[in-house]
Amino acid sequence: MPTNETALNLVDSLFQVSFLLQARLSRIAAAHDLSIAQVRLLAILRDREPGMLELARHLGLKKSSLSGLVDRAAARALVERLPSRNDGRAAHIRSTSEGRKLSRSIERRVAEELAPLLQTLSATERDHLLGGLAQVLSAAGTPK
Repeated sequence: MPTNETALNLVDSLFQVSFLLQARLSRIAAAHDLSIAQVRLLAILRDREPGMLELARHLGLKKSSLSGLVDRAAARALVERLPSRNDGRAAHIRSTSEGRKLSRSIERRVAEELAPLLQTLSATERDHLLGGLAQVLSAAGTPK
């Protein structure tokens, strides 16, 4: 069990890393005239076609906020609505080829920016960090 001081240092370090990631992601997103929420939307859609309710849960948004987010992305031809096979009132959201291309470009840019920071860790340290983060995300029930 970590000491109180260790736990506080860990939480502080997680905040610092979060701020660093958010700042870099915000800058990269802005260079593509996107918000962080739009980048998250495209990232979620890279390997699934969720319904609006599932997508709202992934993004932590209310349906009305999600509708606006999807509308803006659809207006840029980054996503499209597909009618649900089971419910004529429902839709699934899918990334377009342009949306997937943009998402991959942003992912590559983020990876390029983070590579020098992560290379300060040994391969073993990177493996431990990856494993630890996977455990934390799993415990939180965070979808991939």
